[in-house]
Amino acid sequence: MDIPSQIEIFKNKLNHIEQAHSDIIKLSQKAIFLCRNELSTLRNIIKSDGFISQEEEIQFFKKIKQIPSSYLIYYLEIHAFESQLSKQSAKSQQKFIDKTRNNAYQFLVNYLDFTNYIEQGQTHLDVCYFTRNQSVQIMMMHTNDYFYDLEFNTSHDMLLAKVIGYKRFIDYLEDRLNIYSNESNNSKLKWTSSKVALTELIYALYHSRVINNGKLEIKEIAIELQKNFNFELGDFYKIYSEIKFRKHSRTKFLDELSYNLMNEIEKNDS
Repeated sequence: MDIPSQIEIFKNKLNHIEQAHSDIIKLSQKAIFLCRNELSTLRNIIKSDGFISQEEEIQFFKKIKQIPSSYLIYYLEIHAFESQLSKQSAKSQQKFIDKTRNNAYQFLVNYLDFTNYIEQGQTHLDVCYFTRNQSVQIMMMHTNDYFYDLEFNTSHDMLLAKVIGYKRFIDYLEDRLNIYSNESNNSKLKWTSSKVALTELIYALYHSRVINNGKLEIKEIAIELQKNFNFELGDFYKIYSEIKFRKHSRTKFLDELSYNLMNEIEKNDS
């Protein structure tokens, strides 16, 4: 089986799930199920086909497997977090978000040397970190991993997945904290269109420079609109990248707004 094609199919399925669900609990459940299925498929491929070289093995465990693995960790953390958040009192929810974020930061601090190794693009330890050399694994594997499969894990591939997943989770928590901390407005507005539609609006406002004379960052606009519309958008950068690759209208929602307004004006003129 063509692994790159398999990964592209996975990405498309995950993107569909993220855009189809506004309920974060349901979204995370479906994403977790998808990620686990993808990892199972990849394991079967590797068990059947193996690798033609050490370089290919490193590429798989350092780059390819990280895609479903990191998203699995990301959505497992979100599911656990949101499930616990709902049990907190209104007064303690903000503290709970902040505590969870600090714990995630602490994880990255605990593995700072490894994180720097990855971020700086170093490769001199890749054979130790990302091949299934069992003598090396026995010395270096992390004993706190929940499940360790000698055929489908190296000493550090799960650690890398956790680093990537936790970074993504920290961004999620920071957005959550910003939205929560500004909820004192008690806005009665509720966004009832899609994530894609709101993303179009955010980028249109940003690039038109119509808010604060164009001095606000796009993330700040996104946070404020989510807060006032009582809506969690998620990774709007990723949504925007999907919009750019549309085959037809790239501004479908904005076109509909313009059409509906013009239609109403013409009705009033007649």
